[in-house]
Amino acid sequence: MRPEALVAGRTGRRCLALPSNRFGLYLALRHWCSPGERLLMSPISADEILFLVLAAGLRPVIAPLSPADGNIDPGAVDLDAVDAVLTTNLYGLPDRVSAFAGKVLIEDVAHAIETTVGGRPLGTFGAAGVYSLSKHPGAGSGGVLAVEHESDLRALERERDRLMLPRAFAGEICSVLTSMARHAALRLGMVRPALRLSRGLGLEEEREGYRIAPRPDDVRLALKQVPDLPAFDSWVRADLHDYRTRRGHLSRWYQSRRLRTLDRQRERRIAGVRLLAELPTAAAAVRDHLEQPLFRVPLLVSDRDAAIADLERRGVATGYLYDPPYDDYLPEFTEASPAPAVARWWGRHVLPVDPLYARRAMPVLRALAPAPPVSP
Repeated sequence: MRPEALVAGRTGRRCLALPSNRFGLYLALRHWCSPGERLLMSPISADEILFLVLAAGLRPVIAPLSPADGNIDPGAVDLDAVDAVLTTNLYGLPDRVSAFAGKVLIEDVAHAIETTVGGRPLGTFGAAGVYSLSKHPGAGSGGVLAVEHESDLRALERERDRLMLPRAFAGEICSVLTSMARHAALRLGMVRPALRLSRGLGLEEEREGYRIAPRPDDVRLALKQVPDLPAFDSWVRADLHDYRTRRGHLSRWYQSRRLRTLDRQRERRIAGVRLLAELPTAAAAVRDHLEQPLFRVPLLVSDRDAAIADLERRGVATGYLYDPPYDDYLPEFTEASPAPAVARWWGRHVLPVDPLYARRAMPVLRALAPAPPVSP
């Protein structure tokens, strides 16, 4: 079964297959928002998300975050002052979707394909939900855009086809084989060799800390062309250079195969979430979602870099770190949060742990000191 059909069966929505989640977010933002509009968004998310928002010609309005889950704190923002909202559902913890009723809501469900709110899947509350097949399913690439109305689906399909690049079969084989190799390395605890190989093959961008170089002069030049996705390709393609390249039968077969692992892994994930939630370092909201098979369990620890090194030595990978927040990373191109302290605290101290490897990680995690309290 095709990946979009599997997601449609889970969500009850009309679904469009995509080369990546990030490509789908751009399509959704361009379809439901107009250049110049103000988009409320979290400051704690992947680099490429900010750049595709800029590529769509939108003004990023950076939201204050809740210390409990690192998501948007709707009680601390003036929703009347923004035109649309982009949720993050960080690590699978759900944004407060009901608080955004009446606004154009685009749900980034990359981390939350398995998360529900009131028994209803995330990605079905807003105008669009954009899923990733490279996160929970671990398919290496691929995304699905879920919408309510057939007319929107057809318009998005036309725009997808206009912007998509031709299929590259050799690259497709490489993507599938690389994903398979990563899964094997994780199972065998060979994290450090896998990381060295990935960097040696150029599959990860050079970074300044946890962010790619912002290059503000180049951003100013690209902004003169908005709305235009290719002008921002050098940022949006980070760690996934074929993010808008058409996929063929091999990729679709692999994506469908990986999607079917979700049900088999569900109980293992939930068991890992419950184990990690017992730690004093677990983010407060984790204890409210013990039935959710989270993508990662966020811990808030004092010395994160030392913890990452210790985990890698035990064969546990981390990643998915978003520091500094967007308004510190690219202040010239964002509207700063009125209360940035929580975002900076999360960015500096969060340690996302894969619940599938919770038991392997526990000898390190039990010894970690909690992060100092967030300061105003």
